[in-house]
Amino acid sequence: GVIYVITMENTTHATLLARLAEGVDPAAWREFHDRYADLLRGFTRRYGLQAADSDDATQEILLSLAKSVGKFQYDPAKGKFRSYLKTVAVHTVFRILRQKKGAQVLDLTGEEADNAAVDPSIETWWEDEWRRYHVRRAMRRLESEFNEQDRMAFSQYAVNGRPASETAAELGLSVDQVYQAKSRILKRLSVLIAEQIEEEG
Repeated sequence: GVIYVITMENTTHATLLARLAEGVDPAAWREFHDRYADLLRGFTRRYGLQAADSDDATQEILLSLAKSVGKFQYDPAKGKFRSYLKTVAVHTVFRILRQKKGAQVLDLTGEEADNAAVDPSIETWWEDEWRRYHVRRAMRRLESEFNEQDRMAFSQYAVNGRPASETAAELGLSVDQVYQAKSRILKRLSVLIAEQIEEEG
């Protein structure tokens, strides 16, 4: 099977993985869960898993990652964290689907799951969920940097596509202020997302 390694650089992400690897830090598990559960849930739902199965798969993937984190050392030639995460996710989903069909359980080195991990449509699903994950994380970070009015202007105008004039009128802003909020927040979002991607590998 394909083997990936987890980047253990001197970053917040690496610190979290190191805390997980020690296995004695409940806060690290909660942070890890909070960080990746939505990403994994969205990905597993794309396979057609129902909500309960998707939740089970998400927990199984996270537990598998938490248990294996200490066995890996950084080797840039063999892969990135997100590749490793995707591979574990694909194998877990395949195992659950096979179990539901009553088929022989596919183990984690199964060729079928390895092939699926590089399937172009599955890669597209993964990349789409990965982008959504980073936008959600960055948006949460913006809450402490921009006031509520600017965030609402951005959400209504830039995200929901509402006309700038309507957005401005509802929020008591000028149209120019709506444009400025969009511009400042988009610029900051791009910086935050780039930082997150660099940190996680």
